[in-house]
Amino acid sequence: MEINETISELLQASTDGTITTAQVTKAGLHRSVLQKLVDCGELYRYGRGLYVKSSAWEDDFYLLQRKYERGIYSHDTALYLLGYSDRTPAKYTMTFPKGYNTPSLKQENITVKRVVPKNYEFGIIEIQSPSGNPIRVYDLERTLCDILRGSGSDIQIVGEAMKRYAASKTKDIHKLMQYAEQLRVKPKVLHYMEVLL
Repeated sequence: MEINETISELLQASTDGTITTAQVTKAGLHRSVLQKLVDCGELYRYGRGLYVKSSAWEDDFYLLQRKYERGIYSHDTALYLLGYSDRTPAKYTMTFPKGYNTPSLKQENITVKRVVPKNYEFGIIEIQSPSGNPIRVYDLERTLCDILRGSGSDIQIVGEAMKRYAASKTKDIHKLMQYAEQLRVKPKVLHYMEVLL
């Protein structure tokens, strides 16, 4: 099969407009074909080993997570994605396990949070990005605990999110308290809940 045919098939099979160096290598092609496609304007390089069709609608939430697969959207960004904040984040916040270090993270327009591995896994859910692609984000209960735990979150955003949560029919106070216990913010969560419930 011709190189062009193989590349065409890989690009057509891509539902999200991306292609990786690993896919090209697995198909038996040399990765230099990707650079040729970049040179002719058909693709652009989004990050190490990740290329995007120039004609594809760019979904930053999705592409950033493809680039940094261990990153989970959290804090103010998670509130926005979960519909609990109307403020579009100027900088996305992602949480990584402690010890995960990629030098290129410093060049991105993201706020990096790190947690111990035992606190990294719980509360991860998959939702659709505003453009309809699958992304991983911490659930609402985890996000509320995270924003109460750290500093740097706007007190208005926190207060509004807690109010909306307290009024929500889908709130899970038991889960919120479990998370609060594990993340050591139970007194803060109890304070908000006593005022709002």
